[in-house]
Amino acid sequence: MRSSFRQSVLLLALGAVALGSCRKKEVDSLEGPVPTAAFTVALNTSVYPVVATFTNTSTDGFLYQWDFGDGSALATGVNVTHTYTLPRTYQVKLVVAGRGGTGSKPMDVTIPSICSNAAFSALIDCGKNNATSWTYSDQPGAIKTFAANGTTQLSASGLLPDCQADDQFQFDQTFSYTYDGGDNCGANLNGKSGFIFRPTANGLGQIVLQRPKSFIGLTDSVVNKTYDIVEATATVLRLRGTNPNGTITEVTLMPTPPPLLLTERRLTGGSSRTWVLDNTVTNPITVGTEAAPESYYPNGPTVAAGTLPACQADDEYTFTSSHSFIYDAKAETFVAGSYSCQAPRSLTTTFTFGQASGAGVGQFVLTAPNAFIGATDAGADHTYRILSINNRTMVLRAGGPTADPVFTFKMRVK
Repeated sequence: MRSSFRQSVLLLALGAVALGSCRKKEVDSLEGPVPTAAFTVALNTSVYPVVATFTNTSTDGFLYQWDFGDGSALATGVNVTHTYTLPRTYQVKLVVAGRGGTGSKPMDVTIPSICSNAAFSALIDCGKNNATSWTYSDQPGAIKTFAANGTTQLSASGLLPDCQADDQFQFDQTFSYTYDGGDNCGANLNGKSGFIFRPTANGLGQIVLQRPKSFIGLTDSVVNKTYDIVEATATVLRLRGTNPNGTITEVTLMPTPPPLLLTERRLTGGSSRTWVLDNTVTNPITVGTEAAPESYYPNGPTVAAGTLPACQADDEYTFTSSHSFIYDAKAETFVAGSYSCQAPRSLTTTFTFGQASGAGVGQFVLTAPNAFIGATDAGADHTYRILSINNRTMVLRAGGPTADPVFTFKMRVK
């Protein structure tokens, strides 16, 4: 494109010379002074990405071509603006054409970084990945609603449904925002948007989404797609947006963990989480082989929900982020073999956590020789593979992939 423009200017100049030589005696000669290219630049750093305004101060020109130095398309016009998404020094060049030929002016333009702002640095992980994916906090209250005064809480979410809890909100250094809804709750609203970061004098800053249908957290549109950052660290991003009715929605996010770490966080709730056998579903316990998990039990009619013995259904299994395991049998423990309620076998021990040895998204091994989950005769090696898990339910399989039998337990958060 540069070559084409310069060729056009050259042809124009040659045409002017030829015409001038044929009409030397006429007053309206196209000959004239060679243009002088010059310009000034002003940077708007009240918002990021930075917008540069170029003001032309050239003389004796009538055609202007701008090269912004960042690989973007060339632009024409007397005065122009350009948005720079990355902080660095760019060589901007203006080429001016006039009756006397062409002139050019290069200038180095330095675009500042906003990574000195702590909130923005946490938002995109400045200096490391320069891009961060966030997901909802796995604690209750990840979404809260406040009255217009910002202090009176109107509501708070509990644990989010799985189709919402897996949402990911990604920001990168080029001021690009991507929403990935994973297992969407209904309509697929995945999409990308540019975003503006606006530093604020008395706060951490604001995020302003640029695509009309984009959102962070709830799909309800906040006013002007503007989210106030009220907390931003390596582990927490908390945003607030004002709704059209004047209420305020607050969303608490955490960095999207790697899959194995996410499994462990869901197991422990990030600090401590208690599980029980899910007596509200059919077949809460099955026994069989890896290929046929129900081939030994029930191996017949489905076991109805609510049929676990009371002394088994009330057992609590607590996992902590420090790898403690607590079994609380309450009054009694249901013992296999005699299949009867006996003295409680409550205990506290530890567990190790890692990749699943077979099918599963992770596994843990209980370290006490008398520890168990679900059934006292399950998993002689105390290995439990997590086949699936979210913030509400979990499916465990006792025993490695070659064990015979294997026990499968459906669990839920207490």
